[in-house]
Amino acid sequence: MSQGTLFDKVWDAHTVGILPSGQTQLLIGLHLIHEVTSPQAFAMLRERNLKVMFPERTIATVDHIVPTENQARPFADSLAEEMMQALEQNCQEHGITFYNIGSGSQGIVHVIAPELGLTQPGMTIACGDSHTSTHGAFGAIAFGIGTSQVRDVLASQTLTLSKLKVRRVEVNGSLRPGVYAKDVILHIIRKLGVKGGVGYAYEFAGTTFEQMSMEERMTVCNMSIEGGARCGYVNPDAVTFEYLKGREFAPQGANWDKAVTWWQSIRSDADAVYDDVVVFDAAEIAPTVTWGITPGQGIAINESVPTPEAMPDEERAIAREAYHYMDLEPGKPIRGTKVDVCFIGSCTNGRISDLREAARVAQGRQVAAGVKAFVVPGSERVKQQAESEGLDQIFAAAGFEWREPGCSMCLAMNPDKLQDRQVSASSSNRNFKGRQGSASGRTLLMSPAMVVAAAITGQVTDVRELIEYSAID
Repeated sequence: MSQGTLFDKVWDAHTVGILPSGQTQLLIGLHLIHEVTSPQAFAMLRERNLKVMFPERTIATVDHIVPTENQARPFADSLAEEMMQALEQNCQEHGITFYNIGSGSQGIVHVIAPELGLTQPGMTIACGDSHTSTHGAFGAIAFGIGTSQVRDVLASQTLTLSKLKVRRVEVNGSLRPGVYAKDVILHIIRKLGVKGGVGYAYEFAGTTFEQMSMEERMTVCNMSIEGGARCGYVNPDAVTFEYLKGREFAPQGANWDKAVTWWQSIRSDADAVYDDVVVFDAAEIAPTVTWGITPGQGIAINESVPTPEAMPDEERAIAREAYHYMDLEPGKPIRGTKVDVCFIGSCTNGRISDLREAARVAQGRQVAAGVKAFVVPGSERVKQQAESEGLDQIFAAAGFEWREPGCSMCLAMNPDKLQDRQVSASSSNRNFKGRQGSASGRTLLMSPAMVVAAAITGQVTDVRELIEYSAID
């Protein structure tokens, strides 16, 4: 088993005890909740006449079901309104801080917690959402949990978990222009598989991650779960500390210096032992697009949809299922695939740096006829920042719709949905069947810049061509 890694250090520091089953009872430092997976958990507390043990360690917001066009209350969707009211009531009853619409800090839960400085190195974090692994970008150990586990954390501030193995995923070198953090994680998942990380925590390391901003690191850690890993993290460094310093919930004054000293101490040791190590070369990573029905079915923009003969036997059945569902021919280039809807947003790629890069590609161009394109900021703060920089005007001039914050079409538990067999170019994290609201809708995952390129041309396009053209201009 691993020794001396950040994962080991944080796990040991938060261990309450070892249960007869061999599992660990782990203290959870920060619990994030939203409107979808919490109502049943609170109902379970009421049935047992229990209170929230440490309400100050739980933070709430709304994101999954909120509409991104008209947010007037009551919501047109009665179920969404019911969930909103339940969260409002539960937070008030238990004294939980709630960042509601209009608070100035509402947004996707995995966007607002880092913004506020709630997410910090060395923490254990839990949330009833798969992509809680996002917070590992700060050197935290963050788990997505189910509703019954949300109940457990509310009632006891602990989780029962089996300790994971640790795989060091090392990427070295500088990314080429037009290649982004989203391409890095899609490439990793393609190579290691959607089940390759089962039983593991992924430690992302190497010079490529050292060069990344915190928002880029969040994009990578966000999709750890799509590679089967329970969590993913990056060791905290000067980039981490610079991002956190001065934020609302970050330590201040002398406490800041003490915190940084401790944060540095939990980094993986130079001689740490890992259960597995894999190494990638950043120079080999190109803009990547998914062609199938899992995030692991991805290829470089200049590649063709793989043929069954080129795959391992165990991947051929799901590949045939994907060919049929996606209506793509094996051996056919992914470039040139027509798109109907282009979505920029989600907890993966709805931050200010994502919107800045997307706007850079969109500026001076026009969305192709017949394509619906829209941008959904990840939070109210991201929206405000983007508008202060004029990004909303750039998008609007190019033909994109500018929306209010929320999860939007990432999972379509709101009015933003695909219709029938529409093809979506999406900056989100999952391309499962029906994921974006239509049982037959099709999703192609890619970076925000690549989504813009698809919107402008009406088809899957190598964004590097637009960047080069823009540079010449």
